[in-house]
Amino acid sequence: MTHSVYSPGSLEEVLHEFGLVGERLAAIKAIEGGAGNISVCFEDALPYQHLFPLQETIQLPDPAPALAGRILLVTGSGQRLRDLSHAPLCGLGLLKVNPGGETGLLFSSPQRGFTRLSSEFNSHLGVHHDFAQNGGRGFHSLVHAQPPHLTFLSHITRYQDQSYLNRALMRWQPETIITFPQGFGVLPFAIPGSPAMKTANVEKMRKHRLVIWSKHGVLARHAGSLLVCADLIEYAEAAAYYEYLNLSSGEPSTGLSPDEIRRLSEYFQVSQDIF
Repeated sequence: MTHSVYSPGSLEEVLHEFGLVGERLAAIKAIEGGAGNISVCFEDALPYQHLFPLQETIQLPDPAPALAGRILLVTGSGQRLRDLSHAPLCGLGLLKVNPGGETGLLFSSPQRGFTRLSSEFNSHLGVHHDFAQNGGRGFHSLVHAQPPHLTFLSHITRYQDQSYLNRALMRWQPETIITFPQGFGVLPFAIPGSPAMKTANVEKMRKHRLVIWSKHGVLARHAGSLLVCADLIEYAEAAAYYEYLNLSSGEPSTGLSPDEIRRLSEYFQVSQDIF
């Protein structure tokens, strides 16, 4: 994994990014109601108790010893991501992982509008822990959303095959193979928030910047800004939209040919093994 130079000057800047991401996901119809969740993990460097003065100890869903002393800022269960731009303190909790990684101090605001962190917090925690365990430093960002065309395609059996999906989606825009040289990871359907989902997701995210949870949505990660995670979701959803258009039109186009994509990869020095 690459190490990020992203270094916000205040927690308020991070909260602003949460709001921007919530607005962007809403604009592309990738969230509805309380769907979707966002988290960042960083080392304890930014003052936070002026914004999150309330404190309680919580049990983590899984041990995360490599995160001891680090901070996770996480959306609360059932919170509308589109509301984060104007009410971030209502929808976010700040967790400082205790030594040993089995519990943490959850800081929140008097404006808090949730009873617990995201129902898929275990998947977020697992990926952040794997990042730290493998030497990751600085900010690490994760965004889960349900972009409609990507999610729709993942309901069709052939698109649940990772190789098929990558070859289908990579053919519509030159930017796609450049942005995702390792391709998209694809997981079979698993119960959201289940241990099986968490374990499979951690493994996939070691290689892929965006993983598709079949019949559910996607998770994007970046060793840095949340805004890049939103960009990744937009790029992937654009590719899925072209595929959807082609399907809806009776598949009149084959898109970029494998040879054209190989030439693109060579020209832009993209190392990929999809084509």
